[in-house]
Amino acid sequence: MTDIGRIIKQARDQARLTALDFANGIFDDFIELHGDRNFRDDGAVIGGIGRLDNQPVTVIGIQKGKNLQDNLKRNFGQPHPEGYRKALRLMKQAEKFGRPVVTFINTAGAYPGVGAEERGQGEAIARNLMEMSDLKVPIIAIIIGEGGSGGALALAVADKVWMLENSMYAVLSPEGFASILWKDGSRAMEAAELMKITSYELLKMGVVDKVIAERGHFASELLGEIRSQLIEELADLQQLSTEELLEKRYQRFRKY
Repeated sequence: MTDIGRIIKQARDQARLTALDFANGIFDDFIELHGDRNFRDDGAVIGGIGRLDNQPVTVIGIQKGKNLQDNLKRNFGQPHPEGYRKALRLMKQAEKFGRPVVTFINTAGAYPGVGAEERGQGEAIARNLMEMSDLKVPIIAIIIGEGGSGGALALAVADKVWMLENSMYAVLSPEGFASILWKDGSRAMEAAELMKITSYELLKMGVVDKVIAERGHFASELLGEIRSQLIEELADLQQLSTEELLEKRYQRFRKY
């Protein structure tokens, strides 16, 4: 197996830590909140409030399941529009109360079903992009597995974007890229090489700001390291005025 094949396999591993694992393992007293106050609660998106070094933080994540039954409940980590609207509701609540936002992203992409399209999947993603670009509190996004297309970007318009070492972040899946470009999904690994989807490649290009090493880590060590880095990074971001924060975020995405 090529190195990129190994990374893709690990990024998609069902045994990988989920967004809820990070929420409960990094933040104290995490309380999950539900629903978009419009249609229903989407199990593919989790969110709530926890404490980080005694500071309240809004935590949002895209949740994959750990087995078949759990994946069915979580729609295999593919959010519906109500999932993104739940996330936005919690982000606007965070803005109201001055809480920073931390997001954990692991999705092959937003759900492409008919019902999702009928309920405005594209609009929900676009609104999140617009609202996050102007959210008046610090935002840190962490890619913890797959970061697929607009489904991932809808939670990744952040002041800082980090990736776990064995994660991937791309405009679409390698299989989808190969199917579109060559009409041959079996050339996915070849497509992945062209796409530059791995953490260190994206760090080199400036798409992400930090890569968090995974090799040799037990879960507790990885969670502890991310907790320490979040405390330090949020302290730095909170030193900025609102105007400075928004301008830096704007310039970060303008450079692409």
